[in-house]
Amino acid sequence: MDWQALALSVELAGATLLVLLPVALALGRWLAQTRGRVKPWIEALVLLPLVLPPTVLGYYLLVLLGGASAPGRWLAETLGLQLGFSFAGLLLASIVFNLPFMVQPVQRAFEAIPSTLGEAAAVSGLSRWQALWRVELPLAWPGIVSALVLTFVHTLGEFGVVLMVGGNIPGQTRTISIAVYDRVQSFDFAAADRMAALLLLLSLTAVAASFLVSARLVRRP
Repeated sequence: MDWQALALSVELAGATLLVLLPVALALGRWLAQTRGRVKPWIEALVLLPLVLPPTVLGYYLLVLLGGASAPGRWLAETLGLQLGFSFAGLLLASIVFNLPFMVQPVQRAFEAIPSTLGEAAAVSGLSRWQALWRVELPLAWPGIVSALVLTFVHTLGEFGVVLMVGGNIPGQTRTISIAVYDRVQSFDFAAADRMAALLLLLSLTAVAASFLVSARLVRRP
């Protein structure tokens, strides 16, 4: 078992959640409430990582962030960030690739909230922030939980984008999915079986737990 790769995958998934949660809450709520002409284009942009092959998305990110590009040179010279084949680049790629997995469930959760509740909150004297915290977020919480779990397990199992942007550097960019691939390439099927089974168990447990939590939140008065 490659525990170092597993720990790196969990770290990557946790960091992705921390960055994407506020983004998904703001963007998902805005998409749920807006009716402008730009909405379909924003939704298409959010969903783009789902329809692009992971290797294609990873390639474009690598080209964009590499030292030969203007953004890559600016980041390296100004901030000292080397995003290609580094954990920072891996995190950015994970954020881009997981955007639809966070935004879509949050958007659907906010869309399910009747608009009359917002009007009632305003009549009751609640500000927009108070209505968000005391009315909208509690009702949208099951969808938010689903988004968090989907993003977490998807990050653990991601392979194509991770390999293209981060490569296979032990302790820096080698995630558990790449470690499984390495073991298969080395014909070490016993180790590959153990790591694949662990990933399967973690994913199944996380998804089942999200269903249980969401069901309890829905039943809660």
